[in-house]
Amino acid sequence: MIEEAIRIAPRRRPNNSLDLSRILALPVIAILALPCQAVAQEPVEILLSRADAQTPDGMALVDIRLLNPGDAPQTVPMPQEVEANLSSNEGTRIVRLERAPDTTASLTIAPGAFASARYRFPASKVPVDAMLSVPAWGSQRIAMANGQSPSSGATPTPQLAATADDTLPPPAPPGDKTFGNAFLNNLTAYEPIYGVYGPGTNTEARLQISFKYKIYGKHDKDEESDSFSPADGLYFGYTQRMFWDLGADSSPFRNIDFQPEVFYLSPPVSLAGSTTLSGQVGLRHISNGRAGDSSRSLNTVYFSPMAAFSLGNDRRLIVAPRAWFYAGDLSDNPDIRRYRGNTELFVQVGEKEGLRLSTTTRLSFSSGKGSFAADLSYPLRRIIPKAPDFYLFGQSFVGYGENLLDYNVHTTRFRIGLAMVR
Repeated sequence: MIEEAIRIAPRRRPNNSLDLSRILALPVIAILALPCQAVAQEPVEILLSRADAQTPDGMALVDIRLLNPGDAPQTVPMPQEVEANLSSNEGTRIVRLERAPDTTASLTIAPGAFASARYRFPASKVPVDAMLSVPAWGSQRIAMANGQSPSSGATPTPQLAATADDTLPPPAPPGDKTFGNAFLNNLTAYEPIYGVYGPGTNTEARLQISFKYKIYGKHDKDEESDSFSPADGLYFGYTQRMFWDLGADSSPFRNIDFQPEVFYLSPPVSLAGSTTLSGQVGLRHISNGRAGDSSRSLNTVYFSPMAAFSLGNDRRLIVAPRAWFYAGDLSDNPDIRRYRGNTELFVQVGEKEGLRLSTTTRLSFSSGKGSFAADLSYPLRRIIPKAPDFYLFGQSFVGYGENLLDYNVHTTRFRIGLAMVR
């Protein structure tokens, strides 16, 4: 257990003892004190340079160029996968571009210089006269070429079948857990994943982990589907929030909220190229795994329409209202409706690789009670170029029910820390 690995002295300590909040605040102060010039660095421009629809190995290749307009070197992470749109007379379909083996996970670009990268996807996905665009890299569109691979204009030479004397290809590395594990191909992030700290309360630290699993997903990471099946939208989700009392003896977790759910996520619908609509409906269970007077549990059936609006320059606005009703027994906390209500509004605005603000407002119209939470995040690499792919993460909460144990207690919290997913 984490609390067995870390021991913090009781909250009442001599004046000359070490103050945990001051110790933890030092790296945050150091980060914020860095020169502002690093933040003002111009972002790298990503340009689509060529897209081939017919390659010898049956894959369509997409070549991109990255330009660093700034006056300092910049390191750009290259995602393993990125969504692209293929537009033709048949309509628009979404494909996933996979980073080619000859492209590294990150590129360091000198000031005023270019770098190249390559992505690919199955050529069978390409309709006639298709135009390709990658929303994450801007509004540029490029026609899919119908020639051979950019690396070779010649017809590929047929390969002879391997004989018993041929050298076998090397096996998957010992650390490759995706080998023979279809589960991992369908596991993705769901809610934010973070750890934050704010001194002076009995829930000083807050940790959250979250994931979702596509129940009828692909068996292999290279497997693609030409059309959306109704079963493709069915997911299992899990979120766990841990509230840690670091100032108490033995530093126990004051409360842990467990939140498994099953939900259906509709396929996105694009409107006019600047708006994307979707919806989610699900059954959610929340409990804190405790007994007696501290026991809390509830079940809800919810529905949430969602809309994303493009604001240009890799900025977007998300608006997602949510409504639910309670199902099953509420004897552990029969008055919880007065504090958690039946409605919620999530709003997020920000840049893909910049500052992002997310807010969640919950309200009970019958009692007037509710809560307001806000998360503010910024990529750590924009401040420290060689830092891990984390986010500087600030969080605030005002109102009732930050955790299930204290659902009827009004609290105000401010915390800061790091996030892996925002």
